[in-house]
Amino acid sequence: MTLRSLLVDFNSYFASVEQQVEPRLRGRPVGVVPMMADTTVCIAASIEAKTFGVKTGTKVGDAKRLCPGIELVIARHSLYIDFHHRAVAAVDTVVPVRQVLSIDEMDCELSGRWREPERALGLARKVKETLRARVGECLRTSIGIGPNVFIAKTASDMMKPDGLVMIQKHELPQRLFGLGVRDLSGIGRQMEKRLGRHGIRTVEELCARTREEMRAIWGGVGGEIMHDRLRGEEVGGHDGDTHSISHSSVLAPERRNPEDAFAVVNRLTQKAAMRLRKAGYYASRLSLAVKYLDGSRWDADMRLVDTQDTMTFLHALDRLWGGRPRDRRTILQVGMAFGDLVPEARHTGSLFAGESKSKSLYETLDKLNARFGRQAVYFASAHEARDRGGMHIAFNHIPDPETEK
Repeated sequence: MTLRSLLVDFNSYFASVEQQVEPRLRGRPVGVVPMMADTTVCIAASIEAKTFGVKTGTKVGDAKRLCPGIELVIARHSLYIDFHHRAVAAVDTVVPVRQVLSIDEMDCELSGRWREPERALGLARKVKETLRARVGECLRTSIGIGPNVFIAKTASDMMKPDGLVMIQKHELPQRLFGLGVRDLSGIGRQMEKRLGRHGIRTVEELCARTREEMRAIWGGVGGEIMHDRLRGEEVGGHDGDTHSISHSSVLAPERRNPEDAFAVVNRLTQKAAMRLRKAGYYASRLSLAVKYLDGSRWDADMRLVDTQDTMTFLHALDRLWGGRPRDRRTILQVGMAFGDLVPEARHTGSLFAGESKSKSLYETLDKLNARFGRQAVYFASAHEARDRGGMHIAFNHIPDPETEK
């Protein structure tokens, strides 16, 4: 009995909530947008809209072309958060919710006889029934069951919408061989490029590498953790860890210029640093992403000595931004992410004096912002974007009133 995790993943969550609240939207293609403008993007699409090729990140103008009957609605994040808490409470009546992974995902603990395959499948079906009855029939879920959170998450992605997939440990890693590396949780565009440089494009090719080879590719223990996760091992202290902390923002039409775009991503970086400190992590990588109105994008990242220091992040951001293409493409969206996170217990400390003093300083600044609002104290480089970076897109995390207000 190696099953330990039951992962609940809500399908097209934002759009499904809108359909639940607004009966006229049910069965119709829906796009959730940050503002009504053809040059912005959909931050979510309903299951019906996805059949036309509309997805997260699709430009609104393109969504209208792909799906002429699409209904566009302005995002209501407080509504999505309310439904999230109702969903967590409902699932918890059936199986213990061990960890909330994002606003539309939660990991549930399988223990004792519930680890038996047939019982676990029965539990998953009961979760679906309970959500339909207590939260709403429009909120469909894909549920994955596996020996660890990573495999359960992978299983939940294998059948959408309204799927139920179980992967047992004795099936691994062969059961995953048909997947591409981007199908694995935690592998983004930059890691895909890195793996490609090592001749790895499929999960089968990845699984052919030894733990030592994967450690070298990842540049640290992250490779060994991935090696073990792919084989269904329960990686103590890491399996449910945060992989990254990120923020992005679609720019209003009047702000689609380099100066305002930089101010916005600067503000997002300062907010993410506050979240990082509150979560008790240190970041070893800063990534920057710029999306353009013509659909193209530019990405860059920089390795860091693990830190929580906002000034270090802003210096790195300035260097990354300075390396962007200097063409005349219109900037549509900017985003940043802290990656290769190190928990407090594994942080070795700076070689330079003053880390403890700066830590105390930032703790004070964070308390001031938590008490008086996010504009109370900030670095001047973000001044022009002080009205951005609030509770706009609750996609990768559930907004915390202390850091999002």
